[in-house]
Amino acid sequence: MRLTSEAGTIGQEIVHHLQALLGSDVEVTLEIMAQTPDGFTDNVVRIVTENARTLRFEDFGFEEE
Repeated sequence: MRLTSEAGTIGQEIVHHLQALLGSDVEVTLEIMAQTPDGFTDNVVRIVTENARTLRFEDFGFEEE
């Protein structure tokens, strides 16, 4: 997955046109969902959590199933 190039394409082909409308209010959200059969290691949870905080994610975390 190439998130950077896909985000640029979405910006050009979708968001740009919506923002061009007078009075428009455009919000872009990103949801990341991941699953693994054996769960995530403590190290991965720590790294992802620290990075989410650094990037100022508003809502993040891991759920147990």
